[in-house]
Amino acid sequence: MNQISTTSRRVALVTGGTRGIGLGISQKLAADGFNLVVNGRRQEADVKDTLDGLRSAGVEVLYCSADVASTADRSQMLSDIRDKFGRLDVLVNNAGVAPSERADIMDAGEASFDRLVSINLKGPYFLTQAAANWMAEQHKANADFTGAIINVSSISATVASVNRGDYCISKAGVAMATQLWAARMAEFGVSVFEVRPGVIRTDMTSGVTEKYDKLIAEGLTVEPRWGTPEDVGRAVAVLARGELTYATGGVLMVDGGLTLPRL
Repeated sequence: MNQISTTSRRVALVTGGTRGIGLGISQKLAADGFNLVVNGRRQEADVKDTLDGLRSAGVEVLYCSADVASTADRSQMLSDIRDKFGRLDVLVNNAGVAPSERADIMDAGEASFDRLVSINLKGPYFLTQAAANWMAEQHKANADFTGAIINVSSISATVASVNRGDYCISKAGVAMATQLWAARMAEFGVSVFEVRPGVIRTDMTSGVTEKYDKLIAEGLTVEPRWGTPEDVGRAVAVLARGELTYATGGVLMVDGGLTLPRL
């Protein structure tokens, strides 16, 4: 059933949007004037200061405590967005986890694999399915509707790390999901992109700071520094604003040249 939008501002949903890369994305979209739906697993009281910071940009922010791996949580989150805003223009699939334990693929267990793939790949895939159907509905009701689906993956989609194979496989799956949804959603005015970060300074990488400080100093990246959540946020914001046209299915590298072939 079509629902009339309750806001004239475009609405963006950012999963995992209260910390790290997700917060960098949320901040850039808020600065661009998007009303935000920020998803995370913590209770709202625990992220109040972060949400207040986003609201200081003059936009409305709805927080949805939900596990993207849960069918019920995904459904409830989209229902809450309909009730609050009546529209969804941009989906940013950012939420993800690192392996519970880095283990050689010769030894890695199924429990870690199942957990990681459920959160990093299965959850976003079916959240995209639900959001895509809603976006198609909006386009059918209004031919001028345009939307964007942006998947935040990783250079691990193509760069093999044998001690975290589950993570690499999940990100390779996200890369293919981007192409699939791009092919399916063009008829509804929805562009689909993948943003592929490299070594980004976040909580997830705090345990390997010394390792990457050394590698970066030795020339791992063309740009001799860590990436930041703000770097990724800027890239996502360009795509969310619709500034990159005739490019659906594209991959935007934010890795400081780490994967650039060099002699």
